[in-house]
Amino acid sequence: MSEELAANRPAAPPVCPRHPDRVSYVRCQRCGRPVCADCQRPAPVGVQCPDCVAEAAAAIPARRTTLGGQLRQGPPVVTLTFIGLCAASYVIGLVNPAWVDQLAFNPLLGQSQPYRFLTAAFLHASTIHIASNLIALWFIGPYLEQALGRARFTTLYLLAAVGGQVGVVLLAGPTGSWNTWVVGASGAVFGLFGAIFFVMRRLGGNATGIIGVIVLNVLIGFVVPGIAWQAHAGGLVVGALLGAAYAFAPPARRRLVAVAVPVALVVVMAVAVKLVYASVNIVFL
Repeated sequence: MSEELAANRPAAPPVCPRHPDRVSYVRCQRCGRPVCADCQRPAPVGVQCPDCVAEAAAAIPARRTTLGGQLRQGPPVVTLTFIGLCAASYVIGLVNPAWVDQLAFNPLLGQSQPYRFLTAAFLHASTIHIASNLIALWFIGPYLEQALGRARFTTLYLLAAVGGQVGVVLLAGPTGSWNTWVVGASGAVFGLFGAIFFVMRRLGGNATGIIGVIVLNVLIGFVVPGIAWQAHAGGLVVGALLGAAYAFAPPARRRLVAVAVPVALVVVMAVAVKLVYASVNIVFL
């Protein structure tokens, strides 16, 4: 008797898997599950559920630039982040001068406080100083960020920033000034100059103008007092090496190059700085 009643009982109305309290007789054209009005996504034929739409989107290969960077819509997030960090750090330094003392680079403190090799790149000495660096970053950054992708661009910027301070140490020499304070994103910006030259060459662009900009800025570093030309040189070399590696890496080896070359540069810079410190036999305070 109970089996007969169960067989005659009407079937439960179909409900949306995401909203079990909503009855829906409309079904997804891909998976056939019920889909309520809030979950329906227009399709060429009928509607689809959010899960099928997401699955289809994930199956579509990401669009890439010639150098393998993922094409993205919207603002250059990484470039804006670096600009924001520099601006915020500058404001903090105005309010609290000790902020600069704690993060600025000094060759005497470089070995005992290696974080200064990076943090100094987010500090600036004046409004003109930060404005010139951030304007250059804004003009070059978005182009490289789009061409290389966010990960490689981030690596390029940070390693060039460190390379600027490495240049200060390497070019100081045994008789150089080891008690000089260095701040600014110039090393990172010069790294972008070096990288964009090779990227433009690889993409068939005219890189002559970039050479002029680099030469002009290098000369300014020698002529205008108070500019750490060594940081410019260090950042330029690191950026050029990374830019060339990124630009001319075979498509099948781009991921390997994106990891191996930065790691190799970090090792080389660390060893070179260690050797310089050992050779001058500096007594750290």
